[in-house]
This record gives sequence, structure tokens and C-alpha cells, in this order.
Amino acid sequence: MELFNFHTHQFTNQPNILELVNQYPQEFDATIPFYSIGIHPWYIKEDQIDADLKIIEEKLQTKNCLAIGECGLDKRIEVPLEKQIFVFEKQLALAEKYKKPVVIHCVAAFQEVIAIKKKLKISVPMIIHGFSKNSQIAEQLIKAGFYISFGKYLLRNPELKSVFLNVPNDRFFLETDTIEEGISQVYDLASEYKNITIKELQEIISSNFKSVFER
Repeated sequence: MELFNFHTHQFTNQPNILELVNQYPQEFDATIPFYSIGIHPWYIKEDQIDADLKIIEEKLQTKNCLAIGECGLDKRIEVPLEKQIFVFEKQLALAEKYKKPVVIHCVAAFQEVIAIKKKLKISVPMIIHGFSKNSQIAEQLIKAGFYISFGKYLLRNPELKSVFLNVPNDRFFLETDTIEEGISQVYDLASEYKNITIKELQEIISSNFKSVFER
């Protein structure tokens, strides 16, 4: 693995890139080599929750399923927060049971996510994907034991540079999510910001991968 794409919705099948492809329970694609699977808060359907959780539990027991998610909380959608928390906590229980990391979608609910991690005493790694907020929130997350993944907003928002630089090297990942740019472009910018070589960046990410996914 030269490059690791922590979170993507597009499988590009390049030999030098390990892609953690986001999958949904009802649209599962068995041809994707490595994936995460979860109930995204946007797609919570009351009459489908149990069926989705059953599929997720089944997939978590396979070695190709590297993580659960993306799952989490989003205060900017119409799904009631109580329902989102219920579904999120169910998935965290599965993550603990099968010792899988968690890919987290979080919009305007960072304090709630931090509180849930503490309340449930979650021991598996939890990674906030697509981070776009300020250093204060990043520091709170790091202090609470989270990892942070950067991608789209790192490319789009130059003000995120200082936030990215303040995240310890042993606590971040890089991703593309839904953007058209490839993961190599994210690596290029990240290495430029950190003032290190691509090889040094690869070593950092590789070490973080081992800490999170090869426990």
C-alpha cells in the first residue's frame, strides 16, 4: 500500500491505493475488496433499521470489512436527533462486539458524539471523517481520543491548513469522500502543508493504519 484513502464512495481499483469504500447495507457490492458499512444518519428508515443492523453485523465478521460506518449524528437534517442517537449507539455496540473502528459522519453534533463515546466507554478507534471545523473542536476531539480524517475541505479551504498542522501526526488520515480529485492530490497538499516528503507522509499514514486497523 503506497496510499490509503480512508473514506471514499468511489472504488477506483488502483493497485497502489488501498481504498476504504463506503457501503450501505441495502446496496452491498461484494466485488469491492475493502469497505466500511453502516447506517448513515441521512438514510435512517424506521422500518429498515433492524434489517440493516443484521446485514452490518454479518459483514463485520468478514476480514474485508475494515470498519463500521459511516454513521453518526447530523443536526441539519429532519431525522429526529433521538432517533439518530439510537441508531448510532446500536452501531457502536456492534463496533465494540467485533472490535472494528468507526467511521463517523458528524455535523454540528461534536459535543454529543464526544459524550456518547465517554458514556458507552467505547474502546475501538473512532475517526471523524471529512473534518472542516476549527482547531478548538479538533483539540477537543483529539483529547477525547478520536482520530480525524481530512480531504475535501483541506483542498477547498486554505484556512484549514492551521487546523491540520495542529493535529498530531499519529492521529490523522486522508480521504477523498465524494470529490473528483484523487487521493494523490490530497497527499500532495498534505505533504506540502506538513513540509515533509510524500514518503514520510506515507510512513505516517501507514503507521496510523496499523494502529487503527491491525489491532
